[in-house]
Amino acid sequence: MSQSTSQSTARPAGSDTTRSRTHTWAAPTTYLDAGGRPGLELVRLGLEGHLPQAPICGTLGFRLVEAEEGRAVFEGEPGEHLFNPMGTVHGGFLATLLDSALGTAVMTTLPAGRAYTTVQLGVNLVRPVFGDTPTLRCEGTTLHVGRTTATAEARVTGAADGRLYAHGTTTCAVFALPQSG
Repeated sequence: MSQSTSQSTARPAGSDTTRSRTHTWAAPTTYLDAGGRPGLELVRLGLEGHLPQAPICGTLGFRLVEAEEGRAVFEGEPGEHLFNPMGTVHGGFLATLLDSALGTAVMTTLPAGRAYTTVQLGVNLVRPVFGDTPTLRCEGTTLHVGRTTATAEARVTGAADGRLYAHGTTTCAVFALPQSG
């Protein structure tokens, strides 16, 4: 009796092509570096290109497009570079888009010398995002901004059709920036 063995040479679908994605970013400038300006002014300086946007924006492919007191809007481009193993855009992309709009909305309300950090993020994904899903828009608005905490809510919708993809909430800790010197 003879035994035979074989090795599979099958490759996963799509493995015959290689893709790459490269991005560059400016050295991060934090609000700590930008001096004693209120949050809305700092956010608008970023929106106008006078301060670089956070490196995460380039990494994941989204950008700040609007800001006013208590409100911030980001837009992002889904793509296969954001896929999870199921072939849909990873929920972390939507969570990061939400966190950015939520936190930036809070930042627009803070006086000079104050900052925030996310302490709670609630994310609800309601529709899958695919590689060919058109531009997504995430609008965050504040609900409460106090001396030590802030809350906000946001929605991710299709920029062209308004279809809801995700929504979320945040609680942020608000704190005084360390004094330089």
